[in-house]
Amino acid sequence: MNISLIGMPLGGKTSVARALSRLTGAECYDTDGKISEKYGAISDIFAQYGEEAFRNLETEELKKACALENVIISTGGGCILRSENIGLLKNSGKIVYLRAGLQTLLSRINGDTSRPLLSGGAEDKIKKLFAVRTPLYESAADIIIDTDGLSPEEIASSIAELIK
Repeated sequence: MNISLIGMPLGGKTSVARALSRLTGAECYDTDGKISEKYGAISDIFAQYGEEAFRNLETEELKKACALENVIISTGGGCILRSENIGLLKNSGKIVYLRAGLQTLLSRINGDTSRPLLSGGAEDKIKKLFAVRTPLYESAADIIIDTDGLSPEEIASSIAELIK
């Protein structure tokens, strides 16, 4: 059974996936990381080819990740925009929504230039993404973890306890 982490950009999915990997010994599969390794910076993919092309690459990476067993999958924040992706994740294991509050996300924006959907007016954009995506994350999730004020290690421990 895989454990897939979903949530907002800046929500801590990659950090928690690494901590959970260390805790459980399961491999960590970072879909955005894999895409960047193969195709370059995500911001460049968005700029050159558009969001749809990136979403196609994301779905292909999710198919690869979900074909594996006993992995921790760190997804991109927008993976839940496609019902196909949610189906892939559900069929491969449990989906954990790392629910960070809006203020927590806003406090993490400063200096982050790697996220194409947040470039130029990041605060307003994150507020809009938060409003649109929160119900999608909640409906896709098997487990919801409120992460505000917790370290990646604390969140990983909570997930490990709940998955047992």
